Amino acid sequence: MTIAEQSLELLAQVTAGLPGGGERRGGQDEMTVTVADALASNGHAVVQAGTGTGKSLAYLVPIALSGQKVVVATATKALQDQLADKDLPFLSSQLDEPIDFSVLKGRSNYLCLQRLNEAESEPGLGLDLDDAALDDETLENLRLFAETSKSGDRSELADVSDRVWQQVSVSRQECPGANRCPEGESCFAEKAWRRAAAADVLIVNLYLYAIDVAIQCILPDHDMVIIDEAHQLEDIVANATGRYLSPARLVTAAASSRAVIVDSEAPGEVEKAATMLKNRLETLVGSRLPKGPPDELGRTLDLVSGRVADLLNDLRAVPSDAPSDVLNRTIRARQSISSVLDDISYLRWAVDDEVMWVDGPTHNPSLRSTPLAIDQILAENLWSQRGAVLTSATMPLNATSQFGLPSSTVEVDVGSPFDYESNALLYCAADLPDPRNQQHRESQLQEIESLVSAAGGRTLALFTSWGAMQQAAAHIESRVPWTVLQQGEGSKAQLLKSFIENEETCLFATMSFWQGIDAVGPTCNLVIIDRLPFPRPDEPLLQARRERAGADAFRVVDLPRAAIMLAQGAGRLIRSATDRGVVAVLDPRLATSRSYRWALLGALPPMRRTKDRSKAETLLRELRRNQ
Repeated sequence: MTIAEQSLELLAQVTAGLPGGGERRGGQDEMTVTVADALASNGHAVVQAGTGTGKSLAYLVPIALSGQKVVVATATKALQDQLADKDLPFLSSQLDEPIDFSVLKGRSNYLCLQRLNEAESEPGLGLDLDDAALDDETLENLRLFAETSKSGDRSELADVSDRVWQQVSVSRQECPGANRCPEGESCFAEKAWRRAAAADVLIVNLYLYAIDVAIQCILPDHDMVIIDEAHQLEDIVANATGRYLSPARLVTAAASSRAVIVDSEAPGEVEKAATMLKNRLETLVGSRLPKGPPDELGRTLDLVSGRVADLLNDLRAVPSDAPSDVLNRTIRARQSISSVLDDISYLRWAVDDEVMWVDGPTHNPSLRSTPLAIDQILAENLWSQRGAVLTSATMPLNATSQFGLPSSTVEVDVGSPFDYESNALLYCAADLPDPRNQQHRESQLQEIESLVSAAGGRTLALFTSWGAMQQAAAHIESRVPWTVLQQGEGSKAQLLKSFIENEETCLFATMSFWQGIDAVGPTCNLVIIDRLPFPRPDEPLLQARRERAGADAFRVVDLPRAAIMLAQGAGRLIRSATDRGVVAVLDPRLATSRSYRWALLGALPPMRRTKDRSKAETLLRELRRNQ
């Protein structure tokens, strides 16, 4: 019996054990066979699997039977938690031999015992952050956590600020390694890595996996990778493999050094250089630098490089017989500052096939360089070394070429088991003025008010800008009796919890809520999308990609990104077989554009469509009465 046949048998057994007895899904079966074949042949596959497919079990079941070590890389924490806390434990409970799985995060997610020891012995020698001093109570809580936690994972701590955590954790660039650290044997990060090395299935964040692809020394060796939420792969790999320099990074480097070279003027000189860099960069925020840093910025980088090099030399002068706590601080500072110096050198000149620009915010602008394309990086460092399955509910149409996958890659679309035709209505406000018309915003606000009123709240409104979201929220909350939650008023988790628990609530949010969230049931009968999510024309990396694409820029760069994001936003409506409702796109171009409307509609689930708002309102009122 082949692994594909065994996988289908086990999948039937496992789904039968789900609450309510589960059900067989043709798309899930097809995906399971595709994954099993890739595992058996060390091959590559791209699987578009719509919402409700059950794609997690579709790849976990064949993994469990393969006998291979497999990494599952996810783009969101929500899916990572679902796999570790729900899917894998459930699958293990259905097997004779449980699956040995582990979760591995970046080093800075784990408490550093050495830094905690140092903070307890000499609390004044942490980072120079007066408002984040580690007082006695904070230190006591951190020590209790260190003694009681098995993982040392920050996510287990209910309430700790970023600035406090920064003083008791280390980045990959800072850590001297277990062999050179007094706490090496007890190190939480090292224990996590050892657990990861022993596990059969390893769950990681896609950003961490991208760093491993770039430098190939982060993760344990493995046979296969499953990349879930793979529609985000290009952006995450480009971000993870890029370089950056910011004033805050220089200030942090200086602060970490001041604790061990008290009499040196070098830390202060680096801080002055950080101010000079900020002044130079803030005038260039948003600018692409196709020829590399302009002359004045280049001279500033040379000055910064010299002062950072002086600081590194002073650190190297710390004697090797210095007290162990001083020596450990010194090693961390050396490694961190060496990394800064390497990046300054890299950013000094333009690099072929990379895009250099200055990013905001103005209080801490950064100089960045990012690969223009990631296909070659992935082809050389990943696909040539192991098999892979890439999956998402919304895969790019040109995924194989975009990601540099081999020509032998299998591509399948297994659809979705949900009855979109019966349960969902797509309403396009075709009569609204064009978004570029001054009358558009006022007319759109009236449209939102009418739809929200018909739905009785129960609305997730997704916007392409903060300004549009804030204006709409201010308009609606003064005109309807239901609570209007707004992104920025609390954490993402808190807002989503309030939205789900209070059915008549509205949630107004921007791009980070367009994907990766679930609001199952009557709390979300209406999803509003304020305009088609085309990327900004002035985004430096996409500008460069457009130039490379030439006359095909809109078709190759802008349209695919808009299609995926629109599908992700619309996909927030139907999250279960019983969900019903309306997706309202308040951009008439979806109905009127002859050049691209069908490409966008083709990316959406097969919902009924209308341009008549009264039909949308009728359905919303009906759902409201029945709930």
